[in-house]
Amino acid sequence: MALTKAQIQAQLAEKTGLAKKQVAAFFEEMCKLAYKEAKNSFTVPGLGKLVLVQRAARMGRNPATGEQIQIPAKKVVKFRVAKAAKDAILGR
Repeated sequence: MALTKAQIQAQLAEKTGLAKKQVAAFFEEMCKLAYKEAKNSFTVPGLGKLVLVQRAARMGRNPATGEQIQIPAKKVVKFRVAKAAKDAILGR
C-alpha cells in the first residue's frame, strides 16, 4: 500500500531530525519551485526530471464509434525517472 503524505513527512522528519512542519514546508516550497521551473525542466537529483513537452497533432480514433478524429497539438508535463532510481528500484 502506498504511503500517505503524512506518513512520508513523518518518516522523513524521523530520519532527518527535523520537525514535521519543517518537512511539510520544504515539500511545499519544492513543489512551488518545480511548478514554476517545469517549463525549463526541473530535476530532483537521484529521482528524476519534470519536463514540458510539445506533443504533435495526430490522428486518433473514437473508441465508442470507431470514427477517426484529429487530435490537436498540445503541451504536456512528463516525469522522466533517473537511471539511479530505476537501478535502485529494479535491483540492478
